[in-house]
Amino acid sequence: MTKIVSSPNCGNSPKMEFIKQYNIAFAKGDIAFLIENVTDDIVWHIIGDKTMEGIEVFAEELEKIQSVKASELILDQILSHGKEGAANGWMTMENGKRYAFSDFYVFQSTKGEKVKAITSYCLEV
Repeated sequence: MTKIVSSPNCGNSPKMEFIKQYNIAFAKGDIAFLIENVTDDIVWHIIGDKTMEGIEVFAEELEKIQSVKASELILDQILSHGKEGAANGWMTMENGKRYAFSDFYVFQSTKGEKVKAITSYCLEV
């Protein structure tokens, strides 16, 4: 079971709440939720590693990296403005590795219906 610690108060912001739930889904390995909430032409840029384009490639990458589950997710900040949003925090994996991360999201529209692009910074600490 993944322990979730979330400092941000998403209050009345549906987009911030979505970003929180999206990060929780990633930590728990809920690939179906992650795929359902991106556009078919999703672009995921992992800084210093690779760029993936298209929902099929996105799904394949999620399958690869979800072989090791997170034991803890700490969300320090969640921000949103217009068609963009961001989250940063820490993730501890079941294998003991710990990562600091920051993800930047571009949504399909200002309503935040689906994610069109993600830029991820991830550092093992």
